[in-house]
Amino acid sequence: MLDDIPADNAQRQIFTVSRLNSAVRRLLEAQFGSLWLLGEISNFSAPGSGHWYFTLKDEQAQVRCAMFRGNNTRVRMRVGNGMQVLVRGRLSLYEPRGDYQLIIDSMEPAGEGLLQQQFDALKAKLHNEGLFASERKQPLPTPIRTLGVITSPTGAAIRDVLSVLQRRDPQLRVIVYPTQVQGAQAAAQIRQMLAVAIARNEVDALLLTRGGGSLEDMWCFNDEGLARDIAACPIPTISAVGHEVDFSIADFIADVRAATPSAAAELVSQDRSETMRYLAMLTQRLTRSQQQYQQQRMVQFQHLLQRLKPLSPQQRLESKSQQLDEYTQRLQRALTRNLNTTKQHQQQLQQRLWRENPQLQIQQLQTRIEQLRQQGLQALTVQLNRANARAAATHQALSIVSPLNTLERGYTISFAENGDIVRSAKQLNTGDMLRTRFAEGEVISKVERIAAGGDKADRK
Repeated sequence: MLDDIPADNAQRQIFTVSRLNSAVRRLLEAQFGSLWLLGEISNFSAPGSGHWYFTLKDEQAQVRCAMFRGNNTRVRMRVGNGMQVLVRGRLSLYEPRGDYQLIIDSMEPAGEGLLQQQFDALKAKLHNEGLFASERKQPLPTPIRTLGVITSPTGAAIRDVLSVLQRRDPQLRVIVYPTQVQGAQAAAQIRQMLAVAIARNEVDALLLTRGGGSLEDMWCFNDEGLARDIAACPIPTISAVGHEVDFSIADFIADVRAATPSAAAELVSQDRSETMRYLAMLTQRLTRSQQQYQQQRMVQFQHLLQRLKPLSPQQRLESKSQQLDEYTQRLQRALTRNLNTTKQHQQQLQQRLWRENPQLQIQQLQTRIEQLRQQGLQALTVQLNRANARAAATHQALSIVSPLNTLERGYTISFAENGDIVRSAKQLNTGDMLRTRFAEGEVISKVERIAAGGDKADRK
């Protein structure tokens, strides 16, 4: 049979597919060894296994990459699509598919990536136009009674904002302008909702917000058209996009930037009194203490249950039932003590708050004002009575020396033609006219004769 096989067939080296891929893998790994590669991340995937799978590309080519969990845990940056990175790894081949790939063992940033470069270019452009200047930004009104929120109605950001406002300022009215905050249509929708809010003019301030994400996720807030709309908005604007370390163009262009959606809600709301916050803190501490106490007891219960395994099921059940009753009683006593202590503390705080109530001070001041008013009326009455008495005495004194009283006693007063009072006969001449005034009425007379010696001379 061997004599029938052609000589050239006897020299053939026939591979299986698995053998071929394995040989190529060994050849790649031996030929290249460790190498450095610069590229942009795309198609990034991080499944539940903790490994990373993505593609590194440049303008003309791409290569598949894998970075296993033991290595990617050492990466000290947030990895996502669009990032320019410098990686070190070794070439290999994924034998089941015959795909060659780069197995990466280290990664570091290399530039800002395409999106980051676009972000920096737009940021520099708007900054040079003066749109980031503090002089053009509006102050937030105080207080804010109606807040407009431009965000996704189902996202985590609106839940955080409403939660903080409900805790701090439940009287604050919130109007949500629903929009997408991620994707190709998000920027246009946000601009549309901004125009609607301006047209309605029903809010005191506008909050543009969303939760955290990658640069690509939050790219709609880096839209140039949206930035210019925010700059021209007559309503004061607040931007709270992503986490504290995230920055968007909207953050720079808005009147106020908040680190997170929750921080924005803290910024626009009016906090309740310190006492209410302290009571809330005590309530939370009590709740945590109860939970921790229950968890500790459950751990102890499980530990004791393990220790009692050699016992029969009935014995274990009886023992655990007794311990459960004991723990339940101890828990109830502890909870009662904690609750009583908290209630006493709350009552003390309420009493302090009542003593500081301005209504009591107002009532005391009103009582004092009424007392002062009564005292003023009494003093005014005394002064008026004294003035009336002095006026009556003066009137009586004037009446005594009044010429009218003299006329009432039978005396008269004579006036010459020029109106002067005639006090002596020497002032008169024969033929002069006299006007004589009595207590009642006057008499006009003419001088016929002047007697020099009074009644005695006249009779002569």
